[in-house]
Amino acid sequence: MIRLLRPLTRAVTYTRWLHLLVGGLVVLAAASVHGIEDATARDWVVITLLPVPLMAAVALVPAMRRAEGLQARLMLFPGAHAREARSGDPGADGADGEGPGVSVAPSASWRDRGRTAVWLVVRLELGWGLGVASVQLIGYALALLGTTSDAPDDDGLFLPRPASAAWNALLLPLPLLVLSVLVVVAGRLAAAAARGLLGPSPTERLAALEERTEQLLERNRIARELHDSIGHALTVAVVQAGAARAAADADFTDRALEAIEETGRDALEDLERVLRVLREDAEPAHQRPTLAAADRLLESARTVGAEVDAEVSGPVDELPGPVSREGYRMLQEALTNVLRHAGPVPVRVRVAVSGGALTLDVRNALPRQAAPTGRGGSGLRGIRERAVLLGGRASTGPEDGEWRVHAELPLR
Repeated sequence: MIRLLRPLTRAVTYTRWLHLLVGGLVVLAAASVHGIEDATARDWVVITLLPVPLMAAVALVPAMRRAEGLQARLMLFPGAHAREARSGDPGADGADGEGPGVSVAPSASWRDRGRTAVWLVVRLELGWGLGVASVQLIGYALALLGTTSDAPDDDGLFLPRPASAAWNALLLPLPLLVLSVLVVVAGRLAAAAARGLLGPSPTERLAALEERTEQLLERNRIARELHDSIGHALTVAVVQAGAARAAADADFTDRALEAIEETGRDALEDLERVLRVLREDAEPAHQRPTLAAADRLLESARTVGAEVDAEVSGPVDELPGPVSREGYRMLQEALTNVLRHAGPVPVRVRVAVSGGALTLDVRNALPRQAAPTGRGGSGLRGIRERAVLLGGRASTGPEDGEWRVHAELPLR
């Protein structure tokens, strides 16, 4: 019993009732124009259908779909999500109960206009029917209480009122119960119709999916940026500090501290740039480091003690922005991986631009302990992911007694 009465305790039941009654007022206005004195059943059918062409015409206005969507969100699906009408939000998350599933975008096609017209007619007729039922059932309840002075033939009730009797009051819950059921059912029908007719179109769903995909890709890119930049700085700092402690030489310690300071400053700049991205106040992408600044990475590895044999060929300065920026991060992660797992060992770096592609090749001697056999951690996986996103390919792993990171990125 409590479960059956639960809808009556929810505000959404009454907001839906009000939303439908307001829609039914259009039919009432048409009735006042047509005249309802001595109206026959045929007249009532005409009155009910009279506003339909007007609703169809109003639906041609693109903004009408947005207006109806906002009303439906606020009245049919009240809650925090109902007030979220951000630009580009199609409201497509209603299937799982997390959102209304109602679009607030203007009509962008004739299909949208047609669906809006059908919704307006559904709201109109459903609201009118619910309004008539509400008036009749409430009037019947008042008649059972004997609070009306009209004669039974003049009270406007469709249902015959029982003869006056003391036990009539016992029938009072019956019309109220029927009205409650009608209100709940009509509200749920209206909510379902709104999701189906005012819900996002396939174009809007695709646009929302593309936007979410872009957001996920941006988050992944930021995560890779932090991993590569901060990871490189921490690796250099750890290796430098360890080497300075082992050397116990004042001059070497000064150089190590200077290298740690410079690397840390670069990492702080990268961190500040990423934080600006998160605050939606990002720098332009062209201000991110590119392969033109590869000397900074190579010098950072040399200060740790690694013997870096670097060879750069081709017009590196003329590389496309995305290729140059991602290539810089891939080289940074490759050098970080060398310092982290092999220490200050000889490293051969080859950067070549030729044949419409950028080739990165980093080789280093494997550490004395057992050679790794897996596909690497998140850093090496990030190298492969960057290469795939640019339409290239990358491989990492042991080869001929060395650890090799090899990547090929097309320039277009």
